[in-house]
Amino acid sequence: MTVVQPPDPTVPVELGEPILDLLTGFIIQLRSAGLPVSLTENLDAMEAVKHVPLSDRDTFKYALASTLVKHHNHWKAFETVFEVYFSLRGPEYDIVDESDLPELDDEEHDEPDSGDQAGAGAGDNLTPEELQEMLYRALMRGDQPMMRGVARQAVKRYAGMEPGRPVGGTYYLYRTLRNLDLDGILERLLEQDQDTDDDPPSDFEERLRRDEYQERIDKFQKEIEAEIRRRLVADRGIEAMAKTLRKPLPEDVDFMHASREEMASLRKAIYPLTRKLASRLSRKRRHGRKGPLDFRSTVRHSLSYGGVPVEPKFRNPRPHKPEIFVIADISGSVAAFARFTLHLVYAISGQFSKVRSFVFIDGLDEVTTYFEGVEDINEAVHRVNSEADVVWVDGHSDYGHALGVFWEKYGNEIGPRTSIMILGDARNNYHASESWIIKEMADKARNIHWLNPEPRSYWDTGDSIVGDYAQHCDGAYEVRNLRQLEAFVDKLV
Repeated sequence: MTVVQPPDPTVPVELGEPILDLLTGFIIQLRSAGLPVSLTENLDAMEAVKHVPLSDRDTFKYALASTLVKHHNHWKAFETVFEVYFSLRGPEYDIVDESDLPELDDEEHDEPDSGDQAGAGAGDNLTPEELQEMLYRALMRGDQPMMRGVARQAVKRYAGMEPGRPVGGTYYLYRTLRNLDLDGILERLLEQDQDTDDDPPSDFEERLRRDEYQERIDKFQKEIEAEIRRRLVADRGIEAMAKTLRKPLPEDVDFMHASREEMASLRKAIYPLTRKLASRLSRKRRHGRKGPLDFRSTVRHSLSYGGVPVEPKFRNPRPHKPEIFVIADISGSVAAFARFTLHLVYAISGQFSKVRSFVFIDGLDEVTTYFEGVEDINEAVHRVNSEADVVWVDGHSDYGHALGVFWEKYGNEIGPRTSIMILGDARNNYHASESWIIKEMADKARNIHWLNPEPRSYWDTGDSIVGDYAQHCDGAYEVRNLRQLEAFVDKLV
């Protein structure tokens, strides 16, 4: 692999063709990861790196981040792409052959011993005890170059990495750390401080020292992770590792397959999204159309043009707030999707004159009151899942029966101001569809939309009958993540 040698880091530089190509490739990787990087931001990044030393990895990284990352939720994705893409670039990685890894230094040791003498030679000659001693000294001094050297030797010795073996970095990290006993080294560092102090430290001082040493250990662990990542990239290539380590942005996480960590990230991401969507809905109603012609105002303003009505005037529109009915399938297969959509509807409820919520499996129940006067939406969602009467026979989805219950109890309350949102995958377990109910609802309502959390390619396969319902709706939408949910809400009003 060709390594780009940075110019003099002390002065601003003109970016040559190799560096421009390097940055262009990095932008392509960011876009592949889902980050929205515009042409203007690309130019800003290239201008920013002219004013930072290219040999300073952290400064270079944050200069790019300041111009290319627009939201804090995108930082983790940016950092992952950066660490993978630049893992083999920089002065410390000029030589990538494992046999030529940098040797451990022996710089200014106050009390040289056998471990220090061994460290002055090739790191491969160190015994496990000597390597442990060097790690202890590096952590005691906060010596980052020495920590990096120990990390490389520890990975080479303990990780057991084999070229071409399809094993993730987490496994190699575990094998390496298991042989280093970092907890034991931390206690040894604290004991050493106590032995050198004349007076025993206070609890506060001990806590500060523990935190400081723990921070150094965390930095050392990051060095190990970086070394493992460097070796994996050297073995498998940048593209393969980027795909392996790349995680979707919060707005692209699939509702139905999100991990617990991604669920927490989604909960944090949805509230800023709802504020933006609510503002957009309000703006649409305010400026989306003109009111009727104001004849008197038009004639009055035409006097300045000699009585010619050059500039027609219109009355300000007074759009009403629509009311919305949400009918959500909360069966196991789509429960996560329904929960997040209820969060969204609750958050933008101020944009509607009335919001009524209904949930179903094979029975149907109204849960509007569960959301009234609550400060924590999670409590309301918990009540929906635990108290709503949604099981009629066996607790398996039966859209036909649930829609029949809705039409019988609440059909006469649908009016021309009502927007209806139905949330579900329309997998009906081969029961009768009763699609005529959707047609009757569409005739009475302002509009009716169907939101399906399954990929469109899965629709109308197996027991899915979404096509039977979609033909009577104003629209049927694939909504599997926040990005698609936002695109749908743009069409609500």
